[in-house]
Amino acid sequence: MASLADHIEAYIKKQLQRSPNQILVLNRAELADTFSCVPSQINYVLTTRFTQDRGYVIESRRGGGGYIRVVKTLRGRPQDVVGILKQIGARIDEKQADNVIVALMDRGVISGRQGQFIKGILQQELASSTLESDSLRASLLRAILLVHLHEPDPKGGR
Repeated sequence: MASLADHIEAYIKKQLQRSPNQILVLNRAELADTFSCVPSQINYVLTTRFTQDRGYVIESRRGGGGYIRVVKTLRGRPQDVVGILKQIGARIDEKQADNVIVALMDRGVISGRQGQFIKGILQQELASSTLESDSLRASLLRAILLVHLHEPDPKGGR
């Protein structure tokens, strides 16, 4: 069963998809009213599910005329994957790796099934390794994404 945070996230993502420029302006109080929750629940969703690692920028202005602007920054092109490869660096923790995978899924670079497959590989290899986890995770994630860059897009693009 989906949590309230899942519902709020899905709502915001759906609104972003409908936006021609991938920018959404929200009012925190109105959104909280829509979901019958406190505004801090909206803050929680924004800070945990709409992060830079996942391909979003959040701008916020508080007060009577306040707003929240959600901007989708990645677009699912190979150069996005290259940018993500650079972000990974020599080490990446589990949360950051999950954010990278979610960002790739959100942009259509990988499917949900591929994302689960990548998470499974990372978990399996890290469980059986004596090497330092964050370094191995970064190395595996980079290797998987590099292979993906060279795989033809079944839709005819890259």
